Amino acid sequence: MPVDCTFVTDLPLSEDQYSFADEDRADFATDYGTTSADASPPDVVVYPRSTEDVSTVLAAANERGVPVTPYAAGSGTESNAVPVQGGISLSMADFDRLLEFRPDDMQIDVEPGVVGADLEEYVSEEGLYFPAFPQSAKFSTIGGMIANDASGIRTVKYGEVRDWVLELEVVRADGVVIEVGSNAKKSSAGYNLTDLFVGSEGTLGVITRATLDLAVEPAERLAGRAIFSDLSDAADAIAETIRAGIDVATLELMDSLTAEISNTYTGTGLPAKPMLLFELHGRGIEAEYAALAEILERYNPEQIDTAFDAMQRDTLWRARREIGKALQAYDPTRQLEVAGDITVPIGSYAEMVRFVGEVADSFDLPIPAFGHAGDGNLHYAILANPDATAELERVHEASQRIVEEAIAHGGTCTGEHGIGVGKREYLRQEADAAAIETMQSIKSALDPNNILNPGKIFI
Repeated sequence: MPVDCTFVTDLPLSEDQYSFADEDRADFATDYGTTSADASPPDVVVYPRSTEDVSTVLAAANERGVPVTPYAAGSGTESNAVPVQGGISLSMADFDRLLEFRPDDMQIDVEPGVVGADLEEYVSEEGLYFPAFPQSAKFSTIGGMIANDASGIRTVKYGEVRDWVLELEVVRADGVVIEVGSNAKKSSAGYNLTDLFVGSEGTLGVITRATLDLAVEPAERLAGRAIFSDLSDAADAIAETIRAGIDVATLELMDSLTAEISNTYTGTGLPAKPMLLFELHGRGIEAEYAALAEILERYNPEQIDTAFDAMQRDTLWRARREIGKALQAYDPTRQLEVAGDITVPIGSYAEMVRFVGEVADSFDLPIPAFGHAGDGNLHYAILANPDATAELERVHEASQRIVEEAIAHGGTCTGEHGIGVGKREYLRQEADAAAIETMQSIKSALDPNNILNPGKIFI
């Protein structure tokens, strides 16, 4: 049922700051993880250009009980930014300024629409970088990363995005603007409201500015790739590497199907075999690599390649970096139906990898498995023919089996993609009723009229 949003024409916005046009609304009806069959367009798109604009829109929408869903790059995989109850899509695309860079403090203030790659290029001139970026940083935005508490290939050493967020400017549902956090690297002054908004998927407030901590570019980097004939050997090598305390910056897994899919797209000439990709950062990393190589050799790798040179490292990583595009291009009769991102304790990682393979065989589905193995994060993708009803049923049953197995191992249904719409049922399995009630109490306190991104996280 359409939501009456005509009131936006009476707000102090210019005519080019809102659109009721079907073609504009369609642009906000899906995200990366939403199929056209599940598209849900807003009733109007609003393009704020200042914190004051955001405050004005939210205050007016809250007064009328109109849903507001923040939208950045639309790179989410769980329909996180799709306005499933209509109303207003709040485009943060114009919030794309790099505000203040303080290299001596190793900090930068940014607006939420800044693309990760642009930030990376800007701060690199001072020998700094943001180590928590996800693989999608070339097109995803800082606001989306914060809203989903994203993480990437370097999480095992550097942590998640939330570990690098110092301060936020947030507009509450009632239009009130608040600042949370501190420019200091640590603070115990009151409740940690910064962490409350990080990962809240736009359901508690709209982020309009962020202060990010930065890291110094490593003095040395060593990248490597170990190819195995057996997936179990690769998975077991991962677990032992972490238990041994090897200070890897990155430890990624690709199973044989993932390698085949990536190679088809990139033409890198890799064998269709399981492999680990790793990177070490710092000074004197030769000794750290020697310890890592000793562990890897115990699991009978067919070959180990290493690269110090930046261009060689880039070539080595290309197969992993292009997986997202490769999955979409691999089989024209199939589309990416499920993009899973379970995480388990590292001691259960090898078992989880093997379980995904068993599910793929049991359900007769191609399920490439890959991911940020060093922190127990396993991505899996399920490709399916969108017109084959029976196959789609198997897809969702297979994904359910995988997620429930991860939760049974003390893991989580989502390591970095968020709950959105797709994982709501699993939150009820992962968290107990009292914990969910507490989350809902927080939501009710900050957004009593439930206008901020309704229909997400909770069933």
